[in-house]
Amino acid sequence: MLTADTLDHQPGVRHGFFSRQGGVSQGLFASLNCGLGSGDAADAVRENRARALRQLDLPLETLLTCYQVHSATAVTVAEPWGDEARPRADALVTDRRGVALGVVTADCAPVLLADAQAGVVGAAHAGWKGALAGVVESTIAAMEALGAKRRHIAAAIGPCIGWESYEVGPEFAQAFLAQSPGNARFFKPGRDDRQLFDLKAFVAWRLAEAGVGTLAVDPGDTWADEQRFFSYRRATQRREGDYGRLLSAIALEA
Repeated sequence: MLTADTLDHQPGVRHGFFSRQGGVSQGLFASLNCGLGSGDAADAVRENRARALRQLDLPLETLLTCYQVHSATAVTVAEPWGDEARPRADALVTDRRGVALGVVTADCAPVLLADAQAGVVGAAHAGWKGALAGVVESTIAAMEALGAKRRHIAAAIGPCIGWESYEVGPEFAQAFLAQSPGNARFFKPGRDDRQLFDLKAFVAWRLAEAGVGTLAVDPGDTWADEQRFFSYRRATQRREGDYGRLLSAIALEA
């Protein structure tokens, strides 16, 4: 489990960015696959999630995740739901103590946020589509609605695909340039007409522009580090058919 200095210093907040290590899944999903939407055995995924939550000293039943759709939608958690009733969204926020908010990723950027003074936490799944659409801003706005202050929010970006690993086509870059010509700084030349996109820096910039108080960025590259991380892109390039998901979670102590 990885943690971030910015969140380690938030009293009453527990968090973790979990690697793929330490679980019970086999094959393509070895070993700590926490993705409900994967083709892995449901019992294995449940055990993996329970093992992750134990590292936060929380029971599995406290973990809430959403049905991620690469959107900018943030949901405020007032009451728990079952796994089959997950809302279609890409971020969760709450002021409820003892509730763990989780997102799963496999190259996209997991973002965990906390305002310990206000007693509000958030978790966001920031793939390129969600980040471009404003999932960071939606998450922060939802936290503000619960009493958080932007300048008091500590944020952290967990392991995601690295700049050197994220090769994209010209139409991909155009979507970002259409939003702002300044987004060109998050791209550099790749092979032929391809470009390399810095997802981590783009999400960090969106957080900084939104006015968070402190920010930490994990250097891990999910595509390049197969021993520690799952990667959708790596699995796709190998035509493996499926892939594991990494869990990131945050909670207010009860």
